[in-house]
Amino acid sequence: MAKRTPLYNNHIAHGGKMVDFAGYELPIQYETGVIAEHLAVRQQAGLFDVSHMGELELKGKGALGSLQLIMTNDFSDMADGQIRYTMMLNEKGGQIDDLLVYRFSEEHYYLVVNASNCEKDAKWIESRILPNTIFKNLSASIGQVALQGPNSQKIMLKMAEENALPDKYYTFKQNSAVMGINCIISRTGYTGEDGYEIYCPAEKTGEIFEELLRQGSEFGLIPCGLGARDTLRFEAGMPLYGHEMSEDFLATEVGNNFFIKMNKPNFIGKQALIGNQPIYRRKGVEVLDKGIAREGSDVYDENNVLIGKVTTGTMSPSLKKAIAMVRILRSFEGEEVYLDVRGRKLKAKIIKMPFYKRSY
Repeated sequence: MAKRTPLYNNHIAHGGKMVDFAGYELPIQYETGVIAEHLAVRQQAGLFDVSHMGELELKGKGALGSLQLIMTNDFSDMADGQIRYTMMLNEKGGQIDDLLVYRFSEEHYYLVVNASNCEKDAKWIESRILPNTIFKNLSASIGQVALQGPNSQKIMLKMAEENALPDKYYTFKQNSAVMGINCIISRTGYTGEDGYEIYCPAEKTGEIFEELLRQGSEFGLIPCGLGARDTLRFEAGMPLYGHEMSEDFLATEVGNNFFIKMNKPNFIGKQALIGNQPIYRRKGVEVLDKGIAREGSDVYDENNVLIGKVTTGTMSPSLKKAIAMVRILRSFEGEEVYLDVRGRKLKAKIIKMPFYKRSY
């Protein structure tokens, strides 16, 4: 049976169309629809339930060393209040997950992991931490909402004092009062827009969600579902675990090499990356023929040779054209490919990602 986040009743009250996602009942959309929700985030503001995400805690004198061993990024120069994106690999160099690391102090960190991987990640990390590291899975006690869009700051200033909000992207403030509730507020998101993610006690999530909608109504804020979250992250060129990333895909094939610090003395998966050259790479394409290529569609070159697959594809609500991410052979150097959609080959051209980039 699927789990429910603290906001389940709120979703029902607002007309959310519920689906099973990562073992949780979550809204795929509301009555407004995916496109309206997507455009609200791009132009005004949207509010998402992300309480299904997992929060894991590392504390103690061994916490930093444990992170350095288990994660690909380097956290040795990280400051308190900073957030860093990283990947976590298996011994073969495949991606167990991608996640965010929040630093409270040199001996205290939060790891925010994908919901579908939370239990797997927790077991993997707990079994590999170094001595003097205390591990806790805090997921059940924490609720999380994401406020995204160009009007996000205006809305947050109606919910919290200005000094309670983080100034820079990928930073956070702890012990921030939102409606008198002690929260963590981070300047992060998964949409390509400016925005905030609020971590709060699970039992207080509903109050914060409803007050955000009330205070944000004058700024065009509406609740948004999983459908818009996916199209937004896709336009922003952000990879998604289970689509662009997998335990079976070499981490160096995704295009996230900046977050793989090969100059570190060691991390799990490093030797596999040294010993295996990537065969595939992630690219963006624009579909030139009429049609939409979905995940799993085969990708061919001009000689009808199979060179890869589509990992995500849709009609872009912002750009109003069909686009896709593809995983194709690195040896392919052409600029045009053909996507097989139910036996019909759609011509597409390789274009630079992200497909969309905010201008403000």
